[in-house]
Amino acid sequence: MENELQKETERFRALFEYASIGIVLCRADGKIDMANNYLLAQFGYSSKEELLGKHIELLIPQRYQHKHKAHRNEYNKRPEHRSMGIGRDLYALKKNGEEFPVEVSLSPYNDETGPHIIAFVIDTTFRKQIEMDVLQKQQQLEVTNKKIEQLNNELEAKVNERTSQLSNALEQIEASRDDLKNALNREKELGDLKSRFVSMASHEFRTPLSTILSSASLLAKYTQKEEQDKRDKHIQRIKNSVNTLTDILNEFLSLGRIEDGKISVRFNSFNAKEFVANLCSEMGIHVRATQKIIYSHKGDELAYLDESLLRNILFNLLSNAIKFSNEDGVINVETKQNKKGFSLTVSDEGIGISKEDQQHLFERFFRAANVTNIQGTGLGLHIVGKYTELMNGKIKFKSELDKGTSIHIHFDNLLSIHETAHTTNRR
Repeated sequence: MENELQKETERFRALFEYASIGIVLCRADGKIDMANNYLLAQFGYSSKEELLGKHIELLIPQRYQHKHKAHRNEYNKRPEHRSMGIGRDLYALKKNGEEFPVEVSLSPYNDETGPHIIAFVIDTTFRKQIEMDVLQKQQQLEVTNKKIEQLNNELEAKVNERTSQLSNALEQIEASRDDLKNALNREKELGDLKSRFVSMASHEFRTPLSTILSSASLLAKYTQKEEQDKRDKHIQRIKNSVNTLTDILNEFLSLGRIEDGKISVRFNSFNAKEFVANLCSEMGIHVRATQKIIYSHKGDELAYLDESLLRNILFNLLSNAIKFSNEDGVINVETKQNKKGFSLTVSDEGIGISKEDQQHLFERFFRAANVTNIQGTGLGLHIVGKYTELMNGKIKFKSELDKGTSIHIHFDNLLSIHETAHTTNRR
């Protein structure tokens, strides 16, 4: 039995002394009972006597000793297998005062002399150096990556700049091509407009010119005083034909100015109620048989628009309403001025417009299928639409065959905007 115990003791000492890891055995009070040769070499001690009986804090840097004592007391209360230094930095103190990084594993055990703690100490200096090298390489790699990223960004910026320049050049080429295309289209439209004008003029001028010619010829036959009524009748026919020709020419002139962009809008304040009432009265000479124009106004009387453009708009709307209404038809004209703006509505009880034709209503030279036998150029509503657009207005209309047409035009309240800007400028 004694031989066996001796053999076990020798085996333990062999393992303890020749282990390639530092091992130190301490009592609960922190005094060192044993230390192997590897630990002596780690800490720079030449003999075990320099450590045995000394407190373990001898191997710990002074700045950590006070806390270590407290940690040791806490560990004694709940001893367990524990690894220390993984995930955080622990430092040990060599005999010559040099500090080095370590990892420590603790294991408690008891014998007949009481509780003990075995500490296994690993010098991590080399590993720390590798970690530092790796960290340094990572930092260098980050710097290199940033430089590469910067170069990539600069290259990308140059590519984007070149791409933008190329895009601009292509856009300019495209714009030039579009301008040329638009110019060609405009020339084509102009040629088409001229052709339509010649066709329309030859057709629309023929009737009033024939009327003027025949009436003038007949006037020469009525030489007697008692034939004055017949002379007056033909004179009126001549006047009406001249007015018709004037209206046609005015429409073509307006269209030409619109197409050439030569119309400038001149906004000013005026009494809209009085303005529209006077124009309705003037148009009274054009009504047929027992036709009536009824005018009503709501709200403020002052409006802020271009009088000339508004006159042309209302003249064309009333001319169409008179032309396409029955002999005894009623034409209603309504205007309204409030905070939202100025609105104009012209309604008749005439022949109306079919659903199919309504989508082309404001196109140049368009004439609905049911008005081909009624004199007209097909330009009136096109001009109305363009003049309304020039004053930033909006058009809505409702129409039904044989029940009439209602056209509503609204202009935003530019007067309040004008007055606000004027007041601001004066300040």
